[in-house]
Amino acid sequence: MKKMNILLVALISFLSCSKDTPTQFSQDALNDTFVTLSGETIPFNEILTKHEGKTILIDVWASWCKDCIKGMPKVKTLQENNTNVVYVFLSLDKSMDSWKRGIDKYQVEGDHYFMQSGWKGDFGTFIDLDWIPRYMVVDETGAIKLFKAVKADDSKLINALK
Repeated sequence: MKKMNILLVALISFLSCSKDTPTQFSQDALNDTFVTLSGETIPFNEILTKHEGKTILIDVWASWCKDCIKGMPKVKTLQENNTNVVYVFLSLDKSMDSWKRGIDKYQVEGDHYFMQSGWKGDFGTFIDLDWIPRYMVVDETGAIKLFKAVKADDSKLINALK
């Protein structure tokens, strides 16, 4: 009986601590700024506005990240199978030069931005960034359809793109 009570308390504690998965970006995340390939600063909300009315796959990655590079062929498969989707790559490279070299080296096709605020900036904090690669899907209305996937062949990610 004592074990049952402990289990019940643990379950209630776990469920009460769980947080809802966001469906909209916070104002802080929307205002966080990124750098374009041409060196201009752009807030995240303008990146979303640029692709308004389209499904967007967001890929947070870095050229130094072994798992990110290992996942790139799977991303290319997603691109081949989902040509109506916009692919936005947000880089956590240590420098803009290494970011640009990584895009060329791995032939990453899509819309590219450098996360100048890094892991703990407003965007990274909002998405609770703890691992890369990190994939998200934003639907045609701008709502977050998939908040978190860490593999490009995750069935939740594939289904969210349909």
